[in-house]
Amino acid sequence: MLKAVILDANAVARNLLASVLVNGGHDVVGDANLTPASLARVIKLKPQIVCVDIGEADEEGLALLDKIKAELPKALIFMVSSKIDATILQQAQQRGVQGFIVKPFNSVAVLTSIRNTIIRIAKQQRASMTELAPEGGSEAGGETAIE
Repeated sequence: MLKAVILDANAVARNLLASVLVNGGHDVVGDANLTPASLARVIKLKPQIVCVDIGEADEEGLALLDKIKAELPKALIFMVSSKIDATILQQAQQRGVQGFIVKPFNSVAVLTSIRNTIIRIAKQQRASMTELAPEGGSEAGGETAIE
């Protein structure tokens, strides 16, 4: 069960997404609007998943993504929006967004997006660890220790 927080200016959207995540087996440890005080409170929760609707994909919204990534570098960031186009996708990915959730919410699509993102990142990490491992593995049983 992964700890998740939801950042969205719309309380109804936060509640709907929270229901989807909880029903999908995630632990929603907090939700908030987009004020600086709310963001600071959410960061203290140290979530593994952050679902954020930045509103308009302008400099202010994109700066919010930068702040979340800086404060929670290990968290998976999912951008939530009803308007996702190629430009927004590219800008968001450059700022550390790993996945996208489209409004209105479809519970299967939301949970599939999160699951597929986690699998993709795990595969990438496994591949990078394999590249770093010495050929033949370690001397003890051919396994590589990961710290």
